[in-house]
Amino acid sequence: MAETARERMVRGYANAIYLDGTRRFETIVASYDTDVKIYAGTKFTLPQIDAALATERITEGEYLETLRYTPGSA
Repeated sequence: MAETARERMVRGYANAIYLDGTRRFETIVASYDTDVKIYAGTKFTLPQIDAALATERITEGEYLETLRYTPGSA
């Protein structure tokens, strides 16, 4: 099944925030925040998420929220 426009935006925002550091949560539409954190928590590795925090691409609060969506975090 093809990605929807929203799914493409979420993927793009997640990559730009967590991996590239070219965006911050403050620069995206707020309604995408949770979806981006879910995407990052389920698609990125813990070292990638940790690196985003260490390089200040995400805040401690955003980090903790993202960890809620990682596998085995229930």
